[in-house]
Amino acid sequence: MDKVVICLVYYLIMLRLHSIGAQIASRRKALGFSQSALADKAGVSRATLEALENCRSGELGFSKVANILSALGLELKLQEANLQRPTLDELFEENRDDKGLDRRR
Repeated sequence: MDKVVICLVYYLIMLRLHSIGAQIASRRKALGFSQSALADKAGVSRATLEALENCRSGELGFSKVANILSALGLELKLQEANLQRPTLDELFEENRDDKGLDRRR
């Protein structure tokens, strides 16, 4: 691999971690958890959670991410990789599908 490809791969990984971290922070705040409270509930250190939320974590194990998501009532969703950006209609459809699965209603 040349340096450009390595940098691009690193950028894409960090972009995904940033997105996950931002969603975790948003959900944590919506539920009224402090970082310390969520970290305790998930069995991770507050420093690990803080690094994930602020995209300063180079690598996290799956079990740590899964524990954090579980403590927030979230889960990972697997889907086929799509190299194209979704259309607005596809995003609306996904949002409707997600709301249909909301058990709190």
